[in-house]
Amino acid sequence: MTTLTGKLRRHSSLTALGGFAIAAILLFAVAPAVLSDFRLNLLAKFLCFAIVAAGIGLAWGRGGMLTLGQGVFFGIGAYIMAMHLQMTDAARLGNDVPEFMEISGIRELPSFWQPFASAPVAILGILILPALVAAVLGYGVFKRRVKGAYFAILSQALAAALAILLTGQQAIGGFTGLSDFRAFFGFKLSDPVNRQMLFFIAAGTLLVVLALVRQLMHSRYGELLVAVRDQEERVRFLGYDPANIKIVAYVVAAFLAGIAGALFTPIVGIISPADIGVVPSIAFLIGVAIGGRTTLLGPVLGAIGVAWAQTALSEQFPSGWTYLQGVLFIVVVGFIPAGLAGVWPMLKGFLDSRFRRTRPAVLVRETPEAETVEPEKVTR
Repeated sequence: MTTLTGKLRRHSSLTALGGFAIAAILLFAVAPAVLSDFRLNLLAKFLCFAIVAAGIGLAWGRGGMLTLGQGVFFGIGAYIMAMHLQMTDAARLGNDVPEFMEISGIRELPSFWQPFASAPVAILGILILPALVAAVLGYGVFKRRVKGAYFAILSQALAAALAILLTGQQAIGGFTGLSDFRAFFGFKLSDPVNRQMLFFIAAGTLLVVLALVRQLMHSRYGELLVAVRDQEERVRFLGYDPANIKIVAYVVAAFLAGIAGALFTPIVGIISPADIGVVPSIAFLIGVAIGGRTTLLGPVLGAIGVAWAQTALSEQFPSGWTYLQGVLFIVVVGFIPAGLAGVWPMLKGFLDSRFRRTRPAVLVRETPEAETVEPEKVTR
């Protein structure tokens, strides 16, 4: 049994390595060769959404937590990166404050901006602050056993509150947000080569994120997370605290969303409250649901596919994409709960049950009742 388990694990590892190799070839060789600079930059943007989707797949698909507020953590990472880039540009031009502050009449840099002028502090803030906020929120929510629709509404309310708060803050751009970034850690963003470098950074980050999420899913922690999703009370009876297990998944999802937001800012060139509110948070969730939330690649491919379809169809039908997106979500939730990743297993099961061959009947001969046979006498 142990040998068989080891062989299965080795086979799974080899399959995963093959999948990662194919993904690396597609992202690092095929995509730059066949896509224009504009389309490649769009794909880099979609890869940021895919990073967020991978975290949602872990928290929602494996943990059962309907996270409708990932825009909060996405926005924290995005705004920290934007603030650092704005201060870097201002220092290069010899200004004390960014240009938008001068236009707004702000002559002194706000105190909460100052730490992020340092690149190491900005990077640490991107990595730590979203996870820290998620840990505090998760502790307050999951320790009180808030779950289901109540957790979903609470997380969505947080995204709405953050968007409203940022809209009224002129010190961080207000409704228009932060934009017009000239350089990314010393590299000019106007250079096509540097734009391609951002795509490679996003692609490499996505592969690392997928490896991390896969490791968590196939570990003992991943098994506990699924157990909490399906039978939380039994897990508690076995001596585990389901709240702690949920907090870890929630923090990991927030950590990944913060990284995605930080990459999104220089790739797109702007970050505003419209990118982190309720609508973007729901859009993240729709991509995960359509792709297949319980699988590893389903959320990633769903997020990329939905974002790409939105861009392509919006160019031809500007007012029709929203309705199509809603119809897709209703169809998937109502008829394909496992998402597009579950279409083939569902179809295969239907074909097997519909066309499977009946086994030939086996004739069983009735055996007469056992007769008592006296042992033969052995004669010498």
